[in-house]
Amino acid sequence: MAQLLPIFLPLVWAAILALAVFLYVLLGGYDLGLGVLFPIAPSDRDRDAMMASVSPFWDGNETWLVLGGGGLLAAFPLAYATMLPALYIPIFLMLMGLILRGVAFEFRFKSSTYRWGWDLAFAGGSIVAALMQGVIIGAFVRGFTVENNQFAGGPFDWLSPFSIVTAVAVLSGYVLLSAGWLIMKPTRHCANGPMALRATRLIAVAVFIVAFSVWTPLLHPEIADRWFSPGNMVMFSPVPLLTAAAVIGLWRGIAKRQRFAPFLWGILIFMLCYTGLAVSLFPYIIPPDITIWEAAAAPKSQLFMLYGAIPLLPIILGYTAYSYYVLWDATEHDTYH
Repeated sequence: MAQLLPIFLPLVWAAILALAVFLYVLLGGYDLGLGVLFPIAPSDRDRDAMMASVSPFWDGNETWLVLGGGGLLAAFPLAYATMLPALYIPIFLMLMGLILRGVAFEFRFKSSTYRWGWDLAFAGGSIVAALMQGVIIGAFVRGFTVENNQFAGGPFDWLSPFSIVTAVAVLSGYVLLSAGWLIMKPTRHCANGPMALRATRLIAVAVFIVAFSVWTPLLHPEIADRWFSPGNMVMFSPVPLLTAAAVIGLWRGIAKRQRFAPFLWGILIFMLCYTGLAVSLFPYIIPPDITIWEAAAAPKSQLFMLYGAIPLLPIILGYTAYSYYVLWDATEHDTYH
């Protein structure tokens, strides 16, 4: 059993971190997309209602960001030490954006004279944070310059055409989720969902999915071999086929003006794209140089942390689900003050 721990534990921790990142992208995504839609809301009352729809939940969404970052440091210190210097600037900008929008969220309801300024801060912080998250994903997929298990590139290696396209793609996806959320969660002052989900947003996301799917194999020949070898094409074909089906389902949900379908189809699209990314990159945690086993902490350290993670994860998932259940109706009556 002890001989299997160095193989088994990195897989378990990779799954935990993958779950944390996905839940943050999903839950934080509709939250950040709300800020992107904020400047084009029809009125100040609509902006109040938009904030009221997420006010009970947005703080809890950041839990998964903390878990992902802290878990990466503890479980895969080599990956953390390699990625952090490569991504100092976008991570710093992302955190500044999150801080700015968090402060604006709390202060805009307490200000009347300068509420317009807090509106701009909320929108600006959301846009910057979303774009930087996309840049980080793009830079991660593109890979880092690594020598002797250390980052050997420059401070702006993260900035590339691929990372810029990924940034805009992530921003578009967040807007799609947020628009679906506002349709699903209409409030008293915006009963029809002021930011109705439009077909143009779906088209933009679909175009970015195709572009990302084509561009990624061009960056790494091993990814192209994985997806396009005869045997793997059959095994992995459900991912693109289900993604296409989800886009069609989302389109039908928009056309039929369904309340819950757009947001649920958006979740499925994100899940399938995330699955495709995992299929492309596994087992590399620093593509294409360092695997999860090479970056892993000592087995005893990972096992010790797992003793805490096993009870902690169900608790976090439980209180998150319970908060949505208990506060679901409250947000529909704009109880945020």
